[in-house]
Amino acid sequence: MPRPRCQQISVTETPYYHVVLRCVRRTFLCGQDHATGKCFDHRRQWIEDRIRLLASLFAVEVAAYAVMSNHYHLVVKLEPRHAERWSDDEVLRRWSCLFKGPLLVQRYLAGASQESYELTQVAEFAQCYRRRLADLSWFMKCLNEPIARQANREDGCSGHFWEARFKSQALRTEAALLSCMAYVDLNPVRAGMAATPEVSEHTSIRERISPRFNLAQAVREQMQLDALLRFDGKVKPLLHFEGAFVQEGQTGIPFAFEDYLALVDDTGRAIDPRKKGAIANTQPPHPAAPGHHLGSVAGAEYAV
Repeated sequence: MPRPRCQQISVTETPYYHVVLRCVRRTFLCGQDHATGKCFDHRRQWIEDRIRLLASLFAVEVAAYAVMSNHYHLVVKLEPRHAERWSDDEVLRRWSCLFKGPLLVQRYLAGASQESYELTQVAEFAQCYRRRLADLSWFMKCLNEPIARQANREDGCSGHFWEARFKSQALRTEAALLSCMAYVDLNPVRAGMAATPEVSEHTSIRERISPRFNLAQAVREQMQLDALLRFDGKVKPLLHFEGAFVQEGQTGIPFAFEDYLALVDDTGRAIDPRKKGAIANTQPPHPAAPGHHLGSVAGAEYAV
């Protein structure tokens, strides 16, 4: 029996989590369905845009992602302390990008005069929204529900689009974090969808190497899908690499980006008989990756 989410996620133990969610019956509802001939590849862009916009509103950092044809992967870092530092007005501004909220909150945001008891109620709403904006389950709810609604509307059907609730796995060590990120970034290569990570579509490693995210287009399309009311902030970059040696408390990934590219390259060249693809030995390493091996971490395998 599945455990309650509150028993699976504890930021005091680790802020990093690997999240996986699959389409119903694992059919190709986000890619080219060879059985029917239909192409749903545009839905992968919906998911990628939604991930980046939600991360910019929530106290959640995205370390890695890969949107595949019938599932997607996320590696996130939960940052509830960020939400604690936001003012009530900032919390309400972020939440109102996704939901209208009660009339009391709408009047407050519109600048209408309110009585003291009404302001007290608004403050209570803000505290509730603050907790939600730091919660992984709410992040996933806001990510998945609009995608499912729009896909069903596009298909002219009803029912489940996602197979089940999302799966989450705690990443308690630096080795687990890095090997999981490499596993996620290599998903298109392992599936035979891309020859190298830097040309794989809808992955974090491609976005890090060759940024392509178009904020204006993403906001416009999400609003057309009725998945966003407005967006008046800046897009949050992917969680940054800090390097292996940091004197103060680390806020980013405890690794150098060049070494991470070498890790992905080394791992991707390893032949896995259970997988369709690997980086061919004839492919040169990415220019930013140093020409050395990273030992046991590079050879680590992360299986889900």
